[in-house]
Amino acid sequence: MKVLIVGGVAGGASAAARIRRLDESAEIIIFERGPHVSFSNCCLPYYFSRTVADSQRLIMMTPERFKSQYNIEVRTEQEVTAINREGRTLKIRKADGTEYEEGYDKVVLAPGAAPVLPGSIEGIRGENVFAVRNVVDITKADDYLQKHEVQDIAVVGGGFIGCEITENLVHAGKHVTLIEAIDQIMTPFDFDMVQILHKEMMDHGVDLILEDSVIKIEEKQVTLKSGAVVPAQMVIMAVGVRPETSLAKEAGLMIGETGAIAVNEKFQTSDEDIYAVGDAVEVTNRITGKPMRLALAWPAQMEARIAADHMCGKSDRKLGFIGSSVVRIFDLYAACTGLNEKACKGAGYDYDFVYVLPADKVSVMPGSNVMHFKLVFEKPSGKLLGAQAIGKGAADRRIDTIAALICMGGTLEDLKDLELCYAPVVSTAKDVVNMAALVGLNVLDGVFRQVPVTKVRELVENNAYIVDVREKGEYAAGHLLNAVNIPLSELRQRAQEIPHDVPVYLHCRSSQRSYNAIMALQHMGYDNLYNISGSFLGICLYEYAQDVLKKREKIVTEYNFR
Repeated sequence: MKVLIVGGVAGGASAAARIRRLDESAEIIIFERGPHVSFSNCCLPYYFSRTVADSQRLIMMTPERFKSQYNIEVRTEQEVTAINREGRTLKIRKADGTEYEEGYDKVVLAPGAAPVLPGSIEGIRGENVFAVRNVVDITKADDYLQKHEVQDIAVVGGGFIGCEITENLVHAGKHVTLIEAIDQIMTPFDFDMVQILHKEMMDHGVDLILEDSVIKIEEKQVTLKSGAVVPAQMVIMAVGVRPETSLAKEAGLMIGETGAIAVNEKFQTSDEDIYAVGDAVEVTNRITGKPMRLALAWPAQMEARIAADHMCGKSDRKLGFIGSSVVRIFDLYAACTGLNEKACKGAGYDYDFVYVLPADKVSVMPGSNVMHFKLVFEKPSGKLLGAQAIGKGAADRRIDTIAALICMGGTLEDLKDLELCYAPVVSTAKDVVNMAALVGLNVLDGVFRQVPVTKVRELVENNAYIVDVREKGEYAAGHLLNAVNIPLSELRQRAQEIPHDVPVYLHCRSSQRSYNAIMALQHMGYDNLYNISGSFLGICLYEYAQDVLKKREKIVTEYNFR
């Protein structure tokens, strides 16, 4: 069997190695149009800060090692320009412009995706404008940065790459303006959760500009649609990627609804002898069953394995992906999996969510911090749909737990009963995810009602009756403008102060004491109570970044962030 692989990074290199493990006699050739094969594109931003000290360390394998260790031939700086399906050949162009053809039995397309560089932006092709997709890109950008002693940099796009580049440039001592055309960075996270990340960016000196876009790039500045002018000696474009489908289109292969290459569960294209994997393909959302694009490393590697297995006669298929991911933004780790609220609404789910703020380890232990955790579930089944976690601790571990349960069709009951490791230095006896399940079941079963932090400004502006059950010292250090302070320790003696005839909204710091207060009051006959999910800490984190960016009046006397 002769297998030709187009593209030699995550998907292509993984497919080649797997085919070799399954078939020692196969002839395998990788074509890579760039100078490097099998490099760590996920690590590219970390070269700016010298977390990865040497750009050569980004290169995981060389053609020579592929040949000596795997007996796989790698042809770099050779671009596949056409597929002749009838003649079963590929047309290849070398760096010197000469062309030749290579016959095949099977083909794996792993061309990846290209950065989006909007032609509508004046100056987009300037020498100070860069996109970062490979080792050549990152070294060129860094060389320019060093040679021109750049201090002010504009990063355009607030996705994974844009945020990671921003962080690493700040660590390198640069002043960064992060520009995002919509109202938030990191769209896998819901608007309420992402405000925590907005604050983290601002706290580390990043000038964050939302709901604005670049229309002109010059030598020392960029001009925005709003008319604002931002100092920038260098611009890094990270507004997204476009799947590389030209080769597939010209060969007459089917393109999916999302504009990526259509494949089946074995990653065959519409031609059974041509497979496709990685950023260029359309995959299925395991939860909704709908098509989506997923430009992440783990899916690319799993797709490559399944394609190789099928090609070599092994029975394997993929039922879909749920999009688990994690990013570090300065001192915080932000992880998510499955559906967020926006996706649930788009898919027509009847859903609810809980937002809890427990400690990531026992509070008396050094390094204990709040873990912001949002769990989304279906009603009335309690089936887990998605989760988001942000904190200084192991956000990824909590999301990995939810991801595993989602893939097994797990529910709130399953999550509640999940027996997890515990030691004071790594977690609490009821872990973050167990706590979220317990609160979720209370909401699902109608034990109490809740309102999210997103509704609190409206409550304050409408002079709703809000009870702050924190202690007097906590209240004095900062509180909602119209909140009445009845500490939990005084609640039973002062319950008569709480009205029965209007809705009453209770909060504390993290919603646990206010939950206890609600349970006590409900036993006293109150049926007009709502717990503010996220409570004062969640309110402050949700409101702060918007207050600063929109220059609006705050609804608290002072922000509390601890």
